[in-house]
Amino acid sequence: MPLTALTPRVRAASSRRLKSVLLASAVSVCLVAASAPPAPLGVGDRLFPHLGNPGYDVASYDLAFTYSGSNSKPLKAVTTIDGWTTAALDRINLDFAHGEVESVEVDGEPAAFTTAGEDLVITPADPLPRGDWMRVTVRHTSDPVSSADRDGGWVRTSDGLAMANQADAAHLVFPCNDHPSDKAMFTIRVTAPDAYTAVANGLPAGVARAGATTTWTYRTRHPMATELAQVSIGRSTVLHREGPRGLPVRDVVPTRDRALLEPWLKKTPAQITWMEDKVGPYPFETYGLLMADATTGFELETQTLSLFERHLFTEPAYPAWYVESIMVHELAHQWFGDSVSPRTWSDLWLNEGHATWYEALYAEEKEGRTLQARMKAAYAASDGWRADGGPPGAPEPPAPGQKIGIFRPNVYDGAALVLYALRQEIGTRAFERLERAWVRDHRDSTASTADFRRLAAQISGRDLTDFFTDWLYGEKTPPMPGHPEWKPAAPSSDGAPQ
Repeated sequence: MPLTALTPRVRAASSRRLKSVLLASAVSVCLVAASAPPAPLGVGDRLFPHLGNPGYDVASYDLAFTYSGSNSKPLKAVTTIDGWTTAALDRINLDFAHGEVESVEVDGEPAAFTTAGEDLVITPADPLPRGDWMRVTVRHTSDPVSSADRDGGWVRTSDGLAMANQADAAHLVFPCNDHPSDKAMFTIRVTAPDAYTAVANGLPAGVARAGATTTWTYRTRHPMATELAQVSIGRSTVLHREGPRGLPVRDVVPTRDRALLEPWLKKTPAQITWMEDKVGPYPFETYGLLMADATTGFELETQTLSLFERHLFTEPAYPAWYVESIMVHELAHQWFGDSVSPRTWSDLWLNEGHATWYEALYAEEKEGRTLQARMKAAYAASDGWRADGGPPGAPEPPAPGQKIGIFRPNVYDGAALVLYALRQEIGTRAFERLERAWVRDHRDSTASTADFRRLAAQISGRDLTDFFTDWLYGEKTPPMPGHPEWKPAAPSSDGAPQ
């Protein structure tokens, strides 16, 4: 049954069944009594211990932003959160920073609030019983000028704003339960001066003009993790085309660059078809590229509207095959990471490893850049990556405040190497069945490394315990099945692989 056909109560119950033991255990140890001082909580994520909050399950967000025309001034905002309590709550903790809170209401009644770390701690007028449907409304500002010690949140472009919330930065933009284990539906409204165009995740749900401003509304048809939220505000043009089976494809580009970028944008429908041939139907209601005139140092798979630096497509030093493979990397994330989201951030290898896998496979099939050569090179470097960043299944924590710290080679090519080894171990046909079953069985939900291991064993009919233990958690890279001649690179005098 599609989630759009579910009532809020049924959707919430379904979502709760998808919750990991992580959340349940966090509730039992983290909830505080009303008499205790407010404190930042978390769902116990190994890499981001204070992200997310126990005691409730968000069903939907309604985000309303008012943009003044200056990307250096705070936006006025209202965030409305609907959800279920999963424990009796005297307080509600939301992740939120980089904004000033004007007022909070719980179920229409004023509520007291304070801050603790990067949590907004709310005390409703009356305690909330377990299993209660609640609505929290926060009137606040959203500051696009990030402090020097944080990455992400609002990205200031040459003509406006975009979002880059992965992994721990959505709460720099709006109050939320900022952990991928709690996915929810989103409605996003942006009011901006008439010279600007606003686009967000999902499909358009209305445009209203009043005086010299326009309010744009977008709504998702599938649940989304907070780290995948996207809002573009700029002097932009929205280009429309059709993808496979009539899928609406829309790209957001700086108006002045419309003709310059079109040769790249028109490649997307065929790339979607290529991915569908590999893993099955595209999982969402729309797709497209957001071309930001900004320097971020990365591209980002925000759900239904992937964020790209304009520079990627205009720098002549980048060969065409490389640019196209990066486009496919972010597209592949719509299945791996967006539709099937990580249960915890230690499951990141499932996102980035798969996106890197299809990026490399596309380069092989379209441009002859052989997958085996890339994996052999990754094998040589893998011991060094594990030493620097941990094994793929247990990455090292990031430095404080540096969200990009977990995005190291060990979870990109290092994790794709695990998938290559798995294909060598169980055979191509079983591996391809596993890929299709993974995105089908966990669509619109979260899944863990343990889930992937179980499914791989089930489909292959093999006990893969030792294989996954060695490849995902070993300090050293195991021998490559089928390639005993592959060897790790010898370390140099400073310990780095040569």
